[in-house]
Order: sequence, then structure tokens, then C-alpha cells
Amino acid sequence: MDIRNYLDSTYLKTNDQAGLSESENEAIAKGFIQEAINEGFKLIMIRPDRVALAKKMIVEASSDVLVGTVVGFPEGTSSIDSKLNEALFSIQNGADELDYVCNYEAFKAGDIDLVKNEILNGTKLGLDNNKIVKWIIEVAALNDKQIAELTTLIKNIVVANFKPEEYNSVFVKSSTGFYKTENNLPNGATVASIKIMLENSKPLPVKAAGGVRTYKEALEMIELGVQRIGTSGAKAIANGEETSSKY
Repeated sequence: MDIRNYLDSTYLKTNDQAGLSESENEAIAKGFIQEAINEGFKLIMIRPDRVALAKKMIVEASSDVLVGTVVGFPEGTSSIDSKLNEALFSIQNGADELDYVCNYEAFKAGDIDLVKNEILNGTKLGLDNNKIVKWIIEVAALNDKQIAELTTLIKNIVVANFKPEEYNSVFVKSSTGFYKTENNLPNGATVASIKIMLENSKPLPVKAAGGVRTYKEALEMIELGVQRIGTSGAKAIANGEETSSKY
């Protein structure tokens, strides 16, 4: 099975996180974009400030690779206005897909109205502009009950406010891949967390991100029912190798 059409190849490190200069880090980002074009991955996931670069390279290559970006990344605690502004900036620069980090800390604290408001308005902005929207819930920060409840909350808001033909355009996504866990626990998608998401997301699709490091693991996720996999080791996974990537 060629899984390239499931893979969102991902490079999201800031200059500081990568320990590189702006020009050095941009060169790495360009390499990821070019690799996505060469390999025919579904999408290249890049930070908002590099969306225009990715779109330019893809158009010049006459490629069908989509451009995705992250919003409110990675903590998810920025205001809804900040998230909407960041999403709009990315749309204007050519983003095809918007991966918002849900304010899971507000959810855990019981501020459900805040979470409902950002999901409704963030989704509306994306769908009004014919974009795919994904909501990252950060499973490593939640217990099983919270994973089920937050997935259900997102599903219920979308079903109550948008058309059935739009449901496939709103994903629930597992992880940023940047969450810091204790005792070396998984910080991304696990089979257990993905099963909970799939059980509670229908009719919305699910994206597994972070922690998928081999072709076998990617295939297992696909067989469970996920429609996308986010990884910074897409080429290795597609070629049947194990990636050493952390996200």
C-alpha cells in the first residue's frame, strides 16, 4: 500500500527550537517542501510565516501537494482573536488547511464556553474560505475521559452549526508533537487515544499526529480509520523505514 496520500509531511521548528539561524532553518524548511513535492505527499505542514514560500514552490513545480499550517501553536492558549488573525494571514498567503490548537487547558479548567466559541468561529473562518480545518486536542495532556469529551464537544459543535457535506472538512487531530511529557511517556498519537477519538468523532474524520514512526505503525493507524497522519519523518515511513523523528 502506498500511504503517501495519507501523509502530512511536517516541519514546525522555530529557529530557536532548531538552534539555527533564520537562513539555516529556512533551508531545512525548503528541503521539506521540496521533498513533499518530489514524493507526492498529501500535504506539507509548515509554520504560518513559511506558507507563502511553500505555495510558491508548489505552484512553480506544478504540484498537487497541499499547504497546511498551524494556528495557536503549540500551546493553544492564545485568544480566539489572535487565532483568527493568524488563520486569516495564512489563508491570504495560500494555506489550504488550518490546524488549530484547541485551548485544551481552558477545557480542562471548565471554561467550555471559551472552547465552544473558538471551535465555532475558527471552523467557520476556515469553511467560509473553502479550507480544511483540524482541531488539535493534545491527547498527552488529557486523560481518556477528557479525550472522549473534547472530541465529542468538537463533533457536536460542527454537527449543530455546519452542513453535512462540510463534516469531512473538519478533523479532530491528536497532537502537536511538541507537548512535554514526564517520564518519557508518549507525547503524540497512540492506538488507545486514537481509538477513543474515532469512537467519539464520527462523522468527523481523525488525524493521527506525533508518535507514528514506522510504516507498520502508520498502516495500523489507517486500518483503525484515520484519514491523515502527521509526521516529520514522512519519507522514511513511506519507504518502509523507521524514522528517528520526535514528531
